[in-house]
Amino acid sequence: MKAAVLHGAEDIRIEDVEIADPGPGEVQIRIRAALTCGTDLKVYRRGYHAKMIQPPSVFGHELAGTISAIGEDVSDWREGDRVVAANSAPCGECSLCLHEQEALCEDLLFLNGAYAEYINVPARIVEKNLHRVHADLSFADAALTEPLACVVQGVAESRLWPGDRVLVIGAGPIGLMFVALAHHLGCHVSVAGRNEHRLEAARKLGAMHVHDMTGRDDLVETIRNAPSTGHGYDVVIEATGRPEVWEASVELVRKGGLVNFFGGCPAGTTVKLDTGLLHYSSITLKASFHHTPLSVRKALDFIQKGVVQAADFVGKEASLDEVPELFRSMIQDNRAVKTLVRTQDQ
Repeated sequence: MKAAVLHGAEDIRIEDVEIADPGPGEVQIRIRAALTCGTDLKVYRRGYHAKMIQPPSVFGHELAGTISAIGEDVSDWREGDRVVAANSAPCGECSLCLHEQEALCEDLLFLNGAYAEYINVPARIVEKNLHRVHADLSFADAALTEPLACVVQGVAESRLWPGDRVLVIGAGPIGLMFVALAHHLGCHVSVAGRNEHRLEAARKLGAMHVHDMTGRDDLVETIRNAPSTGHGYDVVIEATGRPEVWEASVELVRKGGLVNFFGGCPAGTTVKLDTGLLHYSSITLKASFHHTPLSVRKALDFIQKGVVQAADFVGKEASLDEVPELFRSMIQDNRAVKTLVRTQDQ
């Protein structure tokens, strides 16, 4: 089959790759839609991901398609079933899983290879994180399940309530998904970010106030001086993964509020926080990571109800052959929120 293979930093090649028949408990998916992701872009730049992927390896992790083959001992699935698979599954047996912290599983099994014609889904993911897709839902919509599941996890851990004043910092795909879900939950959402196209998307998804930080670095001053800020936000979601924005987030939340450091910063970076502010304002600091089988199910439910749709996130399309050039262009000018990769002739 044809697949995009990551060989190292900024080195993706389209190759013919052999794919085995699915083993016991496994299914094979004919991929109909794959989506680009900020994590994939980070991996492309770095050339690897310590937890997820070591080159050379097939690449990409947001996908949906139809089952094309079934391994032994698979009874609940049939060839032709429309499905979406998450990119991981917890073991369910380690101490963290037993403490209901499955996103931190000590034996988290990852799946890569979305930028390809087919993919074999391991038995554990088939058991825990493979789901049917309604006939009236597009494959592009379904492929949003994995990133949205991470946001669902972050929303739950941020304890959002109707009427909360929420600030989302960052207008990338994750930030925009936070906007959509927080608005759906009845929160009053503000967003700070760059790129006119993405900020307009935030407005369409329910942001009441938008702070355009294009060409500016005075985040705290800009937001504090805005009429909408008041005495700070109930919840601040950091979705950029920049240490200086982590620090700024703590200055923008109200007394007794919560900051979720959702964006992962580069390895080895540190932040400085005002201990007096944290203590005497009783600020809760939270960092959310990844997803769980429950958040995956909830994410697909949100998508099937139309709360989050591909039309709000997918700005362009590309063929599988165009993936190397696509990622080169994303480094130069990543204007599209997400790109739909058509891995097969439709």
